[in-house]
Amino acid sequence: MAGETARDRPLSRRDLHPDPVEQFRRWYREAEAAGVAAPDAMALATASADGAPSVRHVVLRGFDERGFVFYTDLGSRKARDLAENPRGAAVLYWRELARQVSLVGRAVPTDPDESEAYFRTRPREARLAAWASPQSAPIPDRAWLEARYAEADARFPGDDVPAPPSWGGYRIVPDAFEFWQGRAHRLHDRFRYERRADGSWRIERLGP
Repeated sequence: MAGETARDRPLSRRDLHPDPVEQFRRWYREAEAAGVAAPDAMALATASADGAPSVRHVVLRGFDERGFVFYTDLGSRKARDLAENPRGAAVLYWRELARQVSLVGRAVPTDPDESEAYFRTRPREARLAAWASPQSAPIPDRAWLEARYAEADARFPGDDVPAPPSWGGYRIVPDAFEFWQGRAHRLHDRFRYERRADGSWRIERLGP
């Protein structure tokens, strides 16, 4: 509609695809087409065995009917949390479209071959950094980190920089999604998908 702004755009039940992954794909493509900065930036929340929460941004590296994938150091806090409590929640916010999508589900490790294949698509510098940094662990200073990077650079002088043993990925397999479309006066449109026992999805409107 001419003159329509992001917060004037309605979202109704009939607009939604019955499959939340397909609905997410449509919105993700629209975010890319709209020039959203970093449409793949995903806030990931985890909790330890005793319920202590933590949240950070990761990059959504792929999604399909199997789940939503990100990669990390397997010694990081997020990985330690998921080892103790293998459930995670994530949200992507696309401000330019006044939209956000959240999901929650169990996190399962990606296949090592899949992780290695993705790792080799990364820039060489990023691959060296994965060898250099013990993510989430205390380090003495910046110079120590840079020395570790230089050691990795010398160890792998060409482009053949394999994934370190401490690096891998997770796939969040959602059992619930929420799609949120911002509207004027805080009267937002919000819908939840919940997975039924037979694998189909129940969709309901929520109060904003």
